[in-house]
Amino acid sequence: MIVLGRISAPYGILGWVKVQLFGDDLRSLSEMPRWWLAAEENAADAAWQAKVLAECKPHGKGLVARFEGVGDRNAALRLTGMYLGAPREALPKPEQNEYYWADLIGLEVVNESGEHLGRVAELVRAGAHEVLDVRGESGTRQLMPFVAAVVKEVDVAAGWIRVDWGADW
Repeated sequence: MIVLGRISAPYGILGWVKVQLFGDDLRSLSEMPRWWLAAEENAADAAWQAKVLAECKPHGKGLVARFEGVGDRNAALRLTGMYLGAPREALPKPEQNEYYWADLIGLEVVNESGEHLGRVAELVRAGAHEVLDVRGESGTRQLMPFVAAVVKEVDVAAGWIRVDWGADW
């Protein structure tokens, strides 16, 4: 399962929920006929439950959505905090220079001088842009903005990201 977002709160009184996205492809997500929900981000495949999407529309920087069988605020409240995901085969193939966050986790991060800085432990949504949380073998931690000025090249197949970043920053 690829985690795509999280339900943050009920929206209104008719069963709608606010969705915090872990990415920026609103259109593809809203076109999926069903979403999968789980209480934990790293839940086993069996813990994910499919929900049929009844309606979905952009709202601010995220989405609001309503599922079949969720008809009031109390039902929507029970979904708060649930993670939203989909099997990889249900997702559109990313365009060139686009990535699913799950594909970046674990990649080796190397700077332009060839120094190994560590591996991507997670991505953090930090307002203006995402941030790579890179952990070194010795336990060091570096937070790098995932922007073109820092991230120079990503090769998911080869397992690495090249960055313009110093080892001691």
